[in-house]
Amino acid sequence: MINSRKLEDLNPYVAKLAKQFIAAAKKEGIDVLVTSTYRDGESQNAIYAQGRTKPGRIVTNARAGQSWHNYRLAFDVVPIVNGKAMWNDLRTFKRLGELGKSVGLEWAGDWKSFKELAHFQWTGGLTLAQLRAGKTPAFPVA
Repeated sequence: MINSRKLEDLNPYVAKLAKQFIAAAKKEGIDVLVTSTYRDGESQNAIYAQGRTKPGRIVTNARAGQSWHNYRLAFDVVPIVNGKAMWNDLRTFKRLGELGKSVGLEWAGDWKSFKELAHFQWTGGLTLAQLRAGKTPAFPVA
């Protein structure tokens, strides 16, 4: 099972956006911890089982192949204050959402249903169905 926290495990373009996002947050005095980047199918299904067939609360509606993490195009973060993860700091997550969007990321805190405040992704204009069909996004040239 692979459930990485390393930016190097993201697509290089998405890793670049993630680094820009983290730097923008740091500039505003917000430290963030990357909690998830690439996940293989087995890890994705294990997370999907949480709150369903395994203990815990439901944290995703995505099975293997249905998450941007599976395609190295998404990452999750949590703000850190005095060394402590602040999962319920809505104000800071909203600011992080603004910063993520300012560097070209989509923020799942804007989703209509099942908002994920910690989740950022870059889709390249594609849908998950297109990714599952083998299509790859056209990455901008740096």
